[in-house]
Formats: sequence, C-alpha cells, structure tokens
Amino acid sequence: MSVQTLEAEPRTVTVVSWKTQIILSVVVVLVALLPLLAPRKGDATFRFAGGSEILAVPDLTLPGTATAWVGVAIAAVIAVMAVMRALQHRTLPLWLVAVHAAALIFGFLAWAAAGSEGTLPMISLLSGALALATPLIFGALGGVIGERAGVVNIAIEAQLLAGAFCAAIVASVTGTPWAGLIAAMVAGVLVALVLGVFSITYYVDQVIVGVVLNVLVIGITSFLFRQVLAPDQATLNTVEPFKRLAIPLLSQIPVLGPILFRQTIIVYLMYVIVFVVWYGMYRTRWGLRMRAVGEHPQAADTVGINVARTRYMNVLIAGAIAGMGGAFYTLVSVPRFNPEMTAGAGFIALAAVIFGKWDPIKATLAALLFGFATNLQSVLSVIGSPVPSQFMLMLPYIVTIFAVAGLVGRSRPPAEDGVPYIKS
Repeated sequence: MSVQTLEAEPRTVTVVSWKTQIILSVVVVLVALLPLLAPRKGDATFRFAGGSEILAVPDLTLPGTATAWVGVAIAAVIAVMAVMRALQHRTLPLWLVAVHAAALIFGFLAWAAAGSEGTLPMISLLSGALALATPLIFGALGGVIGERAGVVNIAIEAQLLAGAFCAAIVASVTGTPWAGLIAAMVAGVLVALVLGVFSITYYVDQVIVGVVLNVLVIGITSFLFRQVLAPDQATLNTVEPFKRLAIPLLSQIPVLGPILFRQTIIVYLMYVIVFVVWYGMYRTRWGLRMRAVGEHPQAADTVGINVARTRYMNVLIAGAIAGMGGAFYTLVSVPRFNPEMTAGAGFIALAAVIFGKWDPIKATLAALLFGFATNLQSVLSVIGSPVPSQFMLMLPYIVTIFAVAGLVGRSRPPAEDGVPYIKS
C-alpha cells in the first residue's frame, strides 16, 4: 500500500474587521434622526457662484427634508455595500467612503438651511474651510513626518505658536511677509531641535518633552508679548499680511476656481508641500529611510542607515513645515500676534495625524474636516439656521474620538513610534 504525501497548500487568512461597517451604519442612523424627529418645512438654496467665473452656476433650490432623506438613502446603500464587501472579505474603496460622507453632509446642509432667510454660500463655506484648515494641514504634515521617523511630535502646538510669534516680529521689522515666513520656519526648526536633542540623543520620554515644550513656548511668547510687543505695537507687531492671489484662468473655473485658486500664497505652498511629502514618503529614498527607522530601526541600522541622523533630519523638516503653519496666523489670518492665538490647533493637527492613519493625504483630508466644521458653524449662524454652533464645533472631536478608539478601521502607528533607539 503506497502512501501519498500531499504538500499543504499555503492559505491566506483574512481577518475581517467590522468597525468601518458599524461606524458607517451608525452615522447613517444618526443623520436620519434629524429629518425623522425634526422635519423642517421649506426649501434650501445653495449658491455656487463666487463671482467673475467664466460660466456662472445658477443657485440650486431643493426641498430641505426631502434632500436630507435622499442623502441618507445614498449613504445607507453604501453602508449595505460595505457589509456585503466585508462578507466577501473585500475592503471598501476610499472613494465610496468619500461619497458616503458627501451625501450625508449635503443632506444635513439641506436640512439645516431649509426655510432659512438666506442662501447657503457654498463657495464661501468651502474656501473658508480650506483657509482655516491650512495651518492644521501644515501641523499634521509635520506630525506625520516626525512619527513616521519614530518620534512622537506632541510639540506641534509649540511649533505653530513659535512660528506665529517670530513671523509677526520679523515681518513687522522688515516690512515683508516673506521674511516672516522664513522666520517662522526657523522657529519651528528650533523647537524641533530641542525635541530631537532630548528625545533622540538623551532618550527622554517624547510625550513628556513635547508637553513641556508646549507649556514653555506658551509661557515665553506670552511673556515677550507683554514685555516687548505690547509696548511697541506699531513697530514690532504690525504686519503687512499676504494678499489673496487669484491664479489666472484657474480661478475662473466654475465652483472649484474660487475655492482653490483665490487663496494666499501660503495656501498654494500647502498644495505643493502636501504633494511633495506624499511623493517623497512613498517614492524616494528619503521616504524609504524615514519609514524604515520608524518601523524597524535595528534593521535600518544593519543595512547602514544612520538612525539618529535620519530621525534628526526628519524632525527638523517636520518643524519647518509646522512653523509655516504658524505663520498663517499672523501673516494671513490676523495681522498681529496675540498670546495663545493658535488655541490648541497643534493638538487638533495631532488628532488629524491619528485620524489620517499617519498618511499625508489622509491626514490632510482629516484636517480639512476640522476646517469645514469650524467654518460651517459660522455660516449656519449667519443664515439663521437653528442648529447650535456648539453642536457643529464638537462633531470633529467626536469623530476623532472614534478614530483614536479604532472604530474607523484599523489605526496602527509606526511600530517604533515613540521608542528611543539605543544602539547595541
């Protein structure tokens, strides 16, 4: 009797996570409760014209409650598709998640603006959201770079605030905002250098160093504001800000033109830096080494990569980018420095890093969510919507809590994030 030996075929085991499906379904139910429990009479008018476009887009008037139900229905179909794909061990494409969010947001806006006295200015809403999200995007990119290299950057708030402070002084003294922008980058690098020295060279707990730097920079800038800037406001704290710059032809594109291409130079720099960071992280040797020292520094050291030098370089780059975000506050938003004017934006940027799963594009989208919610509460109050502004402001933080808790898919940081590398 012959014995036949069978080679075991390799099997791939796919672990199905239902977190994304659950959160999509829960959000659909929560939004559906609005037209169900509080139906609103009247129509909602959306204005898509920003002025001087090549082709003017007429206002769109829709029944508020009915449009909300249509948005809920579209999102519900996508939630069902997500469940079906999970049963087939298939992931849900990111574009479907984006459609799900867009349908619910549009339905919510229609419900909130129904019967209001004014129209909902979509151009102002979205362009303002982009402007408000710009410093958050810079901070989030700095956080992504630092943490991908293995250094937790809790000090984003300090880098933003130091950048805003130095930009105000240098721009006031020199009379040009470009000098202020460079000074903001230098300030961010200096804060990052302190973070690197303590966390990379002396192996101090990175979270503690970041928290201490935040408190230190808040104290220093507040003290110098009272002792130096306030007594000589006209000379040291009066900034000539960047003006809005409309890009020819591109700014004339209907809808997208006024939103994307009628911004300040810092916003245009943000477009470039987002692409450069994404491309560099996944397509260049710099990005490969950065991710290597964040995931497995021992292996990187074995193949000849200087872990400490690589981490230092990326932490300093991250500080320069975050400092540019700080410059936005004094060179664009408010033409002078005020104590604690960043108002915790660094922590929101850090939340965007986690929400975006340490990816530059996803972190940028997460920062845009915060900017959208911040601007939305102002727009809804202007048109007379009954939605409390405090409710709109808390939504991004609720979403972030879900993200940090791992309810929006898997959120795994780099393996050696926050772990000092001690060469054996």
